[in-house]
Amino acid sequence: MTTITLVARACHQAAVWHADQRRKGERAEPYVNHLTEVAALVAEATDGGDPNLIAAALLHDAIEDAGVSHAQIEAAFNRDVADLVAEVTDDKSLEKAERKRLQVEHAPAKSPRAKMIKLADKTSNLRAILASPPAGWNVARKREYLDWAGRVVAGARGTNARLEAAYDEAAAALAGALDGVLDSALDGAREGELPNE
Repeated sequence: MTTITLVARACHQAAVWHADQRRKGERAEPYVNHLTEVAALVAEATDGGDPNLIAAALLHDAIEDAGVSHAQIEAAFNRDVADLVAEVTDDKSLEKAERKRLQVEHAPAKSPRAKMIKLADKTSNLRAILASPPAGWNVARKREYLDWAGRVVAGARGTNARLEAAYDEAAAALAGALDGVLDSALDGAREGELPNE
């Protein structure tokens, strides 16, 4: 299979497997938007030199969120792609808090390629929180996610300078926006208005 064929097939399969899923943001964007953004970040950071990694980035949530098996991914693509997807997959049988704790704990032990997917995934998520935050997420909830993502990324650093720079830019933009909301709320409180966060 040629490089372009592999990536095109992965893009198509990601769209099929996640067809009924939407992002949690206020605009409820198609979930595949996130997958293609993660893949684009990885592709750009590696100059397109690792097509299996780009395919895995497109499929990185297939096991966790679409119920696809490792065997299905291997049959449709290859074992390397399937192994990468499995490496970045959380165990959904665990409570959410435990899954999040394990992401932080396990990040340093991931392979360099899995770390690249993690970096791109967290970058995409921070951008999404800034552009189209989940309904009901107040400033504290957004900051909690930003802090947690930073702890995961700390364990994935030293892998790809471009991906780390993209993450740092997204984190700084979100932190700045959150600080601006807090400053505005404090100014309103000083003027006798109640902050709505």
